[in-house]
Amino acid sequence: MSAAPHVPVLLDEVMAALNLAAGDIYVDATLGAGGYLRAARAAGLAHAYGFDRDPDAHALNADLAGLDDVTLIRRPFAELGAGLADHGVAAVDAIAFDIGVSSMQIDRAERGFSFQADGPLDMRMAQEGMSAADFINSASETEIADVLYHLGDERASRRIARAIVADRPFSRTSELAGLIRRVLGRGEPGKDPATRSFQALRIHVNDELGQLDAGLAAAERLLKPGGRLAVVSFHSAEDRRVKAFLRDRSGSAPAASRHQPYAARGPAPSFEKPAKAVRPSDAEIARNPRARSATLRSAVRTAAPAWPTTVEGRA
Repeated sequence: MSAAPHVPVLLDEVMAALNLAAGDIYVDATLGAGGYLRAARAAGLAHAYGFDRDPDAHALNADLAGLDDVTLIRRPFAELGAGLADHGVAAVDAIAFDIGVSSMQIDRAERGFSFQADGPLDMRMAQEGMSAADFINSASETEIADVLYHLGDERASRRIARAIVADRPFSRTSELAGLIRRVLGRGEPGKDPATRSFQALRIHVNDELGQLDAGLAAAERLLKPGGRLAVVSFHSAEDRRVKAFLRDRSGSAPAASRHQPYAARGPAPSFEKPAKAVRPSDAEIARNPRARSATLRSAVRTAAPAWPTTVEGRA
């Protein structure tokens, strides 16, 4: 397990956005198989910190843990600040996020993320806490429908939730996927009917949107003036959050009035205007079909203070 077996998405584009230089302190907020962190080390970093709440990611990157210029931290990226503080680090030069489930998690049936292979209905990235089975076997029909609709854009959420409650308990991915396929029929061409529901349950079980909000705010506090932030997302709800965060923090949100100066509307911009969103080329998608839905957003930190946590973003 010493070599990263999965292809990091938009690798060249992420490295360009991070613009790493010798002596930089770099944080990989989503270590995964280690692709970004391994590429980043080529810049001659002073130190690299890799965060991941999944113990399997740490086992996969055991060779990195033994290097003098790398520290791996088993924490979710919502805890970037506390995790770095434990190592005496208060400011960094660059941070990268690769949001969502990793290939190594999907490809292992025993992790319960995939509807294409039978396994326990788990989906927990940290391998602790509430599982997907725990949720659907105990939540109300309304709660299940709301999760499927809001986190999976599943228009048939109420029908699926009704069927789940009628047929539960569930313990295997094949059981749940089979029920969803029976409820929805064939679905969209080329897309398994269970796709949206499994995505929604995974996001809910791991509080992925809450983690993303906290992680972005932590990155804002940690980045030095001129520090670079790069975020790759694969889901529209995640990308909307990243886009809104960078829009607001850069002062690009529309004003209530064109005559109203920005200073009257909120804190000084903590990021420069974000770079244009980047998506994979046709060639990359051909090499790695899982890159198809990826979006990279990036921005550079200003010298302004981080926004107070009580300031709400304007989505």
